[in-house]
Amino acid sequence: MNMKIHVFYLAALAILAACNNSDNKTVTETETAPTAHKTELKLPGGFSATIVADSLGHLRHMAINTNGDVYVSLSSLKDGKGIYRLSDTNKDGTLDKITGFAGYPGTGITIHNGYLYSASNSGVFRYKLDDKGAVTDTGDAEEIVVGLVDKGRDNSKSIAIDDQNNLYVTVGSYSDACRQEGSGKGIPGCPLLDSVAGVWQFKADKLHQSYGDAVHYATGIKNAVGLAWNANTHSLFATQHGRGQFDDQFPQYYTSKQSQELPAETLYELHQGSDAGWPFVYYDPFQKKLILAPEYGGDGKKTADKKYQDPVAAFPAHLAPDDLLFYTGSMFPEKYKNGAFIAFHGQSPALKQGYLVAFVPFKDGKPSADWEIFDDNFAGMDLKDSTGTIQYRPVGLAQGPDGSLYVAEDLKGSIFRISYTNVK
Repeated sequence: MNMKIHVFYLAALAILAACNNSDNKTVTETETAPTAHKTELKLPGGFSATIVADSLGHLRHMAINTNGDVYVSLSSLKDGKGIYRLSDTNKDGTLDKITGFAGYPGTGITIHNGYLYSASNSGVFRYKLDDKGAVTDTGDAEEIVVGLVDKGRDNSKSIAIDDQNNLYVTVGSYSDACRQEGSGKGIPGCPLLDSVAGVWQFKADKLHQSYGDAVHYATGIKNAVGLAWNANTHSLFATQHGRGQFDDQFPQYYTSKQSQELPAETLYELHQGSDAGWPFVYYDPFQKKLILAPEYGGDGKKTADKKYQDPVAAFPAHLAPDDLLFYTGSMFPEKYKNGAFIAFHGQSPALKQGYLVAFVPFKDGKPSADWEIFDDNFAGMDLKDSTGTIQYRPVGLAQGPDGSLYVAEDLKGSIFRISYTNVK
């Protein structure tokens, strides 16, 4: 397992060298006339990308209905709205009708059993959909989960629903390393873990649930923004944003260069009781193992307790994996079937590369080959010699009913549609 993760990471080096339901009754509906246009994104042969919507605000995750309507959440309100429904009314490939609703910002959003589920930064709501895929009454959101921790930092809530009608919600940690105030030492046992840095399981159709109603499904994940139920393996997967710098508190053990390279961003397969080890351990891709965190007695070399779970894949530090999608469509070549797409919202300061969509091939429910860059150049510049401003930052992924891949980004508020045409 560890050797495979090391291969993933080395391949990467080679390749890279606020929140309530108080304003749901007002609906904003506009007609726009954008023109879908191609982009300068770098994609594998046979793939092309077009921008199908733009200027939408600070977008987050997306959900796409069977009729092609796109629902997208916003991390901050725009014109008082936190969700957009976008429709292609004239079937020209552009999302030309926009309906805004929901008086709260958020991240997680999904469609399940005739409902649109949407997360604020402290809970989860759902809206009934009609037979055309539209929310029947935007002012009638049912409150499914309430009272999750929101302290403003790493507070997004991602959601997924399994095939047994269980709802999974991530809660990130507002503390980077669970240190004692004014000290470089960790708080014994890290009491924050009772309410943050994990995944909680609720019932998808039960109202007004809180922590007391939930199963504490997985722990030790500092901030899981990418979350997806894998229908092929019947299991939950999550990506982790790793902790911050080491050298600022522990220069005796770590250099500034090591702080740029550690810890790896990680992908986990989770089951009830999984423990990824934050804040006590971190994954070092160079040593190919879990290392004891310096706040808890580590020195950059001491191996962690074996009770903690290894990731199934590791990626360069600080890339910020913000969404995860398992591809089930038939448009893309066979190699992509059941594999994982990951949207990286940040960049590696060590490698001077980022703002990309990666792909991890899967076989028999496990990563089967080196991960690869699928969609690059969102930045619009060479990050090794960058001038100007970053153009786009990928943050959300969704699969269209035809098997195309949609990517949302949060700088210009654009949505990209990636399609494949077999070129011989």
